[in-house]
Amino acid sequence: MPAVGNQQNKGLFRLELEEISERVSNCTKCRLSENRTHAVPGEGDGNADLLFVGEGPGRQEDEQGRPFVGRAGNKLTEILKSVALERSDVFITNVVKCRPPENRTPKQDEIETCLPYLEAQIAEINPSIIVTLGNAATKTLLDTDDGITSTRGQFYGWRGTIQIFPMFHPSYLLRNPSREKGSPKYQTWKDIKKVKSALQTG
Repeated sequence: MPAVGNQQNKGLFRLELEEISERVSNCTKCRLSENRTHAVPGEGDGNADLLFVGEGPGRQEDEQGRPFVGRAGNKLTEILKSVALERSDVFITNVVKCRPPENRTPKQDEIETCLPYLEAQIAEINPSIIVTLGNAATKTLLDTDDGITSTRGQFYGWRGTIQIFPMFHPSYLLRNPSREKGSPKYQTWKDIKKVKSALQTG
């Protein structure tokens, strides 16, 4: 995988969020644009200290053009509210901005084609913490083959001033509803408290 932040991506770095969103909405650079209803650039506070990055839009996100609005989105909102955060306090986006067919995992060439848009958003928002939700986002930004079960719940220094904190994707929690100690849900509640604490002390 090419290193995130390589020279070919730098042409988008100085764009404002609205212009990035417009370019995403008109993008036809990869096959994912062929069957989309709407591209999903992302939304939230453009000056947020906390940025959430998921894998890609699902069916409801594709229909509405907004990230995390389906069942997984409701779960993310619940996670945020558990530590007194609102969606309007953070910025939420995905690695790829168009829905992969049947919600499959994005292919590597699709990720690499779409990555400059995420790079530009990160550069413009300049968050303190990026929470990567699930395998695709974590592996992309950390440039690692390690899965989410071994990377989650830890802070990783990234480019000096930004920290990356992997967490389980909300859709994974929907498939694993147990709240028992050690369960994905239990670990996620601990993780989001760790993120909130870091925001308050950072």
